[in-house]
Amino acid sequence: MFHLLPTTSSKTLARSFWGFLLLLGLFSHSSVAQTTPPAADVYVDPAGVLRWQGSRQEVALFGVNYTTPFAYSYRAHSQVGSNLEQAIRQDVYHLSRLGIDAFRLHVWDVEITDTAGNLLQNEHLRLLDFLIQQLKQRHIKILLTPIAYWGNGYPEPDVNMTGFSSIYSKDQAYRNPRAIRAQENYLAQFLNHRNAYTGLLNREDPDIIAYEVCNEPRYVQPEAEVASFVRRMVTAMRSTGYRKPIFYNIAESPVVANAILDSPVDGFTFQWYPSGLVNGHSLRGNPLPFVDQYPTPYRQDPRFTRKPHLVYEFESGDILQPLMYPVMARSFRSAGFQWATQFAYDPLALAFANTEYQTHYLNLAYTPAKALSLLIAGRVFRQTSRGQQFPAYPQDSSFNNVRVSYRNGLSELNTTEEFLYTGSTTTTPRKPASLQRIAGTGSSAVATYEGTGAYFLDRLAAGVWRLEVMPDVVALHDPFATTSLRQPVTRIVWNTQPLRLALPGLGTDYTVRGLNEGNTFQAQATNGTVRLQPGVYLVAARGKKTSSFTAQTKLGSIQLGEFVAPPATTLPAQVVHTSPGQVVAGQPTTLRATVAGATATDSLLLIAQHFYGQTRTIPMRRPTLTTAEATVPADLLYPGLLRYWIVVQHEGKHTTFPGAFPGNPRQWDYSPQDHWEAPIVAAGAALPLFRAQADQRRVEAGGINGGGWSDYVTTPVGQLALRLLQAPPAPAPTTPAVAPVAFLRAYFADRLADRSAHVGAFREVVLRGRRGAGAGPVEVVFTTRDAAAYVATVELGNEMQEVRIPLTAFRPGAQLLLPRPYPSFLPLTFQASGPATLPLAQAEVLQVLLHAAPAAAGTSRPFLDIESIELR
Repeated sequence: MFHLLPTTSSKTLARSFWGFLLLLGLFSHSSVAQTTPPAADVYVDPAGVLRWQGSRQEVALFGVNYTTPFAYSYRAHSQVGSNLEQAIRQDVYHLSRLGIDAFRLHVWDVEITDTAGNLLQNEHLRLLDFLIQQLKQRHIKILLTPIAYWGNGYPEPDVNMTGFSSIYSKDQAYRNPRAIRAQENYLAQFLNHRNAYTGLLNREDPDIIAYEVCNEPRYVQPEAEVASFVRRMVTAMRSTGYRKPIFYNIAESPVVANAILDSPVDGFTFQWYPSGLVNGHSLRGNPLPFVDQYPTPYRQDPRFTRKPHLVYEFESGDILQPLMYPVMARSFRSAGFQWATQFAYDPLALAFANTEYQTHYLNLAYTPAKALSLLIAGRVFRQTSRGQQFPAYPQDSSFNNVRVSYRNGLSELNTTEEFLYTGSTTTTPRKPASLQRIAGTGSSAVATYEGTGAYFLDRLAAGVWRLEVMPDVVALHDPFATTSLRQPVTRIVWNTQPLRLALPGLGTDYTVRGLNEGNTFQAQATNGTVRLQPGVYLVAARGKKTSSFTAQTKLGSIQLGEFVAPPATTLPAQVVHTSPGQVVAGQPTTLRATVAGATATDSLLLIAQHFYGQTRTIPMRRPTLTTAEATVPADLLYPGLLRYWIVVQHEGKHTTFPGAFPGNPRQWDYSPQDHWEAPIVAAGAALPLFRAQADQRRVEAGGINGGGWSDYVTTPVGQLALRLLQAPPAPAPTTPAVAPVAFLRAYFADRLADRSAHVGAFREVVLRGRRGAGAGPVEVVFTTRDAAAYVATVELGNEMQEVRIPLTAFRPGAQLLLPRPYPSFLPLTFQASGPATLPLAQAEVLQVLLHAAPAAAGTSRPFLDIESIELR
């Protein structure tokens, strides 16, 4: 007997039933089982809303993708000596701490099938079973995409692949008869696979609430081939007796959208990469315009609106700021999505190097602020009504108990029961006495903390809290540049840090005792402050009886004593610093650095030298264990070049940075040539915004949707220039007609900050460049930290020249969302209100846009060369 969903129509039943009869013979040699599954726990109602079977409430689930059982993640865990089962346990615990209730994975079919689609009982499949069991124990719901079409190599070459995806490409998968039969065979066997740990068939597991057939298929016309393929995949899955929803990707191949819309699938899936992917470095500037809205196509089409929509993958690629997730969650709900899962959560064992997918970086221990923004985003997703609309940014920076502030680099949630924040905040909790949960980094009105890791406070009873403190984290390298397991990008330090709690009913002399394994700490706070190492603690008002709270006591889906944190990174002391672009002559300047591995008793010295001139040794202040600063006096800063070093003194020995060389630069035989330097300039000096010779790694440049590309060339006099070119083929069909063909984007707010006292003296932008024959119009755009844009048109000749653009020539306009968001149906431009004239002191990003020209004859392409851009 089949369990019928409330929305099942007679036509759908007939289609499924006859498809089932047809496939009885097709799968006669497979492991198809025909046992009756238990009642499905979700269904699609007549309005196209995904609902829970029992309560009839709307589904709203938010979480991550996670890939440890497969591909590079599987291999890399072995390379670092990590036990895979233990790694999965640890990561799933952290997911539970982040409030995750949704998990999605595109299964690497290439590792668990043969070329005929038969399911292989191997280690990858066993670990997937184990992962599912661990997720179920934490009450996390699951969406699986059985067919990935991917090889298993990235970022390495493919290795040891056995499945049908190793011989059939995406282009062949839906056309080749053998490939289609292999996929039908595999889908039936995968749904009928019995989990070795839960004892349940995949198709009957109530926590696997839905399936997406395949990951990011690539289709072309004619639509009939696509329609036939989709029907056959759905029929194969239904033949097993599976009755819960089946979803299909509709974002990847819009040219055949009608075939998907007319198909028997129960819903549609999308993805969102608002800042593109793999830019090779961290993107800076205000990213919030990228996520202001998600206008789905087909939203006027009843074939679309009568079915639910899910987001299988999303990410703020190459952005570490803890801002994007809460606004993305809000935009998803505005667009009607009921499920959203980030791609991809970094396994704890690999996050030190961010090698799995370098353009993504998310882990509770290694990116605590960004991870807490995901926690906040989950609350936003569940608490925002489906279809709820909001004003355009920046008016919507506060919404539904959430505040997202680019200026403060902060996301926070403030309700009567929860206070969650990604960094230090001056916000007062809405109702301190009612708080049940607190999570944050930095300091707030309820917790003052000098460490850099995340912490969690969960109320157990009046005056009794569970406190979880993660280790300090120190960024060493740009995590979005080229990565390697041989190079940590983030360092873990187990410091003992002061924590001051100010919670109603706790008092200032509260007691603290360790709960996690091996943690025997016991202490009493003084003036509300206690010094703690990472771990889990029971915090109680003095005199409170807490013997009933043990390490095994349950708190939701966790036990009080559970604690997972990476060990301290085994490296010597390190100093991380970036030199300023310019130092103003005659004014003292403060230089700051991040320090890892230096003890509280170690001393730090700044050795500052005017090139071949005076040299000073300046003791550095230690505001916290992980920061140091010193001020270079004005008398050393006359026009010229400042060179400097930072020396760590430990037990009488000196180590000099950059380079971590033994010794001190003031010693006569110190030979290393590494140093930091900054030009010392007069107040009226020009300020470089872009220099092709030096800035390749801090800018973004390229084509837009196939319309162009970029390169670096030398000018006739040997100088390096960025070249923007118009591409030979026509732009993609989804590209707006007004779109430029190529662009330069340069963040310069850090350079402008070095000259903040003299911003008012700048009068013009000077661009040195040339425009090739036939090239289209050129625009220069400034955007401010509040996302207002100001635009001016530039006239350039065929010879390299300086073009002066008065700042008064810039008029309010729209910025381009660059790098280009994906999918390509997303908005290309964003316009926010601002002052009538360019507020230069608030400007932070420069865009140069090359617009299209009529197609050029021959092989030459219209181009724009840019050697430099500066403020004068």
